[in-house]
Amino acid sequence: MTARVVLVDDQPLVRSGLRVLMADHPDLELVGEASNGAEAVRLVGEVHPDVVVMDIRMPGMDGIEATRLITSGPGTTRVLVLTTFDEDDHVYGALRAGASGFVVKDMALDDILAAIRVVAAGDALIAPGVTRRLIADFVGRPEAAPERSARPVEGITEREREVLTLVGRGRSNTEIAEDLFITVATAKSHVSRLLTKLGARDRVQLVITAYERGLVTLPR
Repeated sequence: MTARVVLVDDQPLVRSGLRVLMADHPDLELVGEASNGAEAVRLVGEVHPDVVVMDIRMPGMDGIEATRLITSGPGTTRVLVLTTFDEDDHVYGALRAGASGFVVKDMALDDILAAIRVVAAGDALIAPGVTRRLIADFVGRPEAAPERSARPVEGITEREREVLTLVGRGRSNTEIAEDLFITVATAKSHVSRLLTKLGARDRVQLVITAYERGLVTLPR
């Protein structure tokens, strides 16, 4: 499968580095570039990429608003956010806007390409460790934390509740399979059913649901 990608960053050097590296990977096709959010939204409407690699801080429309407009639109384009994680508080807004993954700008370029593939394949997490850190910080901030409720999650089985709890703890499908003594394929099927039953776009939203319903208590 070839993933069609749009790069959005106001720094030409960042786009250039990714462009050159993607040229050596035939499974990643660059179909457009933009330097701000407004350009990104327009471009996505024209070329319908699988993944947008989105910077947050840009002139004019920022990456959060662009992400919201893209993910709430009629297409299936997913957004992978570029962030200076330790400095950029706006990344938490990107969660709410529907971003499907996060990469740090100082990561190795090969790791960023791997993240693009993960998001293009329909997953939402680069690695469980990243998810635990990101979501823990997210829910620990008073201005961003969702309201928690002890209400049960309706419409799912007991096994699916167990899987949802483990997803909320940042466990990968392989780790879920090991914890529950099931196959990886079965774990993946449970996650897919949870996405459908709960109307969640991706695993990030499942993590937030698990936290909101009191299934997990994430570390500060």
